[in-house]
Amino acid sequence: MGVRHAREYADILKELTEAVSEVEGSYTFFEMEEEEWAALGADDRHEVMEALADDVFFGLGEQPVIEVGRGAITYHPKHHVIEVSHGDNVTRMIRLT
Repeated sequence: MGVRHAREYADILKELTEAVSEVEGSYTFFEMEEEEWAALGADDRHEVMEALADDVFFGLGEQPVIEVGRGAITYHPKHHVIEVSHGDNVTRMIRLT
């Protein structure tokens, strides 16, 4: 199936990376402990979040909601968006077209 998009993947990935970086505890997706996360430098943290965004993007093609840390990432194919939320609050909408 996959996530359908008309925008450049690199642009979507950049926005999604920023969005998942803002989700509290997002690093736990990779089963990292807080101490491990804290020990990483800024470049390494960015690489981890970019890998997370990439994994989530392709995972959304198989399941429309993926929990990340204390948030959730939801693919809405009818509206051509990926929604990043924390609890009941939507924190970011990423356009796919």
